[in-house]
Amino acid sequence: MPVADRRPEAVLPPATKREREIARTAQQCIVKSLDHSRAASIRVHTDSGESPSIEVPPQALRLFGQILGAMSEGRAVTIVPADREFTTMEAANYLKVSRPFVIKEIEAGNLQCRMVGTHRRIALEDLQAYETRMRERQQAALRDLADIDRELGLD
Repeated sequence: MPVADRRPEAVLPPATKREREIARTAQQCIVKSLDHSRAASIRVHTDSGESPSIEVPPQALRLFGQILGAMSEGRAVTIVPADREFTTMEAANYLKVSRPFVIKEIEAGNLQCRMVGTHRRIALEDLQAYETRMRERQQAALRDLADIDRELGLD
């Protein structure tokens, strides 16, 4: 695949304890700066003592703050472009289900896709909407089971 056709995707491994502490401090500084200022710049200090100012859109700083927050909690972070499309295998991995299940859901009309030749492609937006519906159904089923347990005196 040519470099120009690749979609930028970043997967950050879980942070070390020290990195989590640094991330927590940096997130707090960014959040305070965004709360008290309309400025869209930050100052970076390098190991050599240089201190260049970098102008960054506030929306990007908010995203950076969210990434730092996740890192400070020790969670892995993945950044995916909004227009990303998934193969059925990638969609299955994303949903933590099997590929045949994804195909069955597509064929049942529960998950949208588009055809590229004979291959199915699923937009990130459609995948996220499906995931939300799936999780809501799971939560409703769990509530129903809890209600049945209470009725039977098993709680």
